[in-house]
Amino acid sequence: MISHRQQVTDMIISAKVLKSIKWADVAEKIGLSKEWVTAACLGQMAFNKEQAEKIGEIFGLTDEAIAWLQIVPYKGSLPTSVPTDPLIYRWYEVVSVYSMTIKELIHEEFGDGIMSAIDFSMDIQRENNPNGDRVNVVLSGKFLPYKTY
Repeated sequence: MISHRQQVTDMIISAKVLKSIKWADVAEKIGLSKEWVTAACLGQMAFNKEQAEKIGEIFGLTDEAIAWLQIVPYKGSLPTSVPTDPLIYRWYEVVSVYSMTIKELIHEEFGDGIMSAIDFSMDIQRENNPNGDRVNVVLSGKFLPYKTY
């Protein structure tokens, strides 16, 4: 009996390790970006029925686990308020250091509003560099202006 979504995430991660599965391969089989599929497999998005069934086949999940993949999850859950994993902490650091700059430049260019994380896409690629490979991350979110009323 599964009582929460994290149990399904744990099943997926376990099968991924056991079967040496790559997220990009899973995404290709689903027909969506590796970024979105990975987020969904890690419990941050809901799959539709067809997608959930494909994920179930790939990772050898039960019908109950497949049903859980279709439920809207609790999003944005990190284990601590300040992340301790070094890679996640560096993202926290980027936001801490550059968030006011990002905010100022977005407001200057677009006006008063926000960048959506709902109407959103992300692309992560390796960028070869003779001084050491770089991580190239592109975040693209729809601008949503605040309304007056």
